[in-house]
Amino acid sequence: MEGTRLILHASGAPGLRWLGMGPGCRPTRGLFKLQRLFNQHAFWAENRSIEELRRMLKGSAAVASLWRGKRLVGFGRATSDGIYRAVLWDVVIPEDLQGKGLGRQLVEALANSPQLKGVERIYLMTTNSAGFYKQLGFEEVAGQRLMRRDN
Repeated sequence: MEGTRLILHASGAPGLRWLGMGPGCRPTRGLFKLQRLFNQHAFWAENRSIEELRRMLKGSAAVASLWRGKRLVGFGRATSDGIYRAVLWDVVIPEDLQGKGLGRQLVEALANSPQLKGVERIYLMTTNSAGFYKQLGFEEVAGQRLMRRDN
């Protein structure tokens, strides 16, 4: 989408995490914008504190964000062992901007990032966007179950 800038952050996103940096390595209150993006457009990520977002970013191997001027219009991240497995997390595009190629741009940037490029298999979980991810080469895995344990 024209006028949109992709940032592929360093592992752990230190500039975003500590200084709130956005495009052009300028402070943009990025963590607060990320918190607002989650609260408004990601039901699974509502009410994360700024400190929790810092810890989340620190533990992420790959982090990508999309900006339109000073507006954060997309975010995604991945964790990985760097060779066998990676998992995409928190891929978010506001509803009013979906269908314009931004989600594809984010997912491809993460999958092709130096931290994930040679990884054997990339996983993700989705509630209602399976059709979108299938367009990007992801497939449902028969015979596997999502399991969880709450701490």
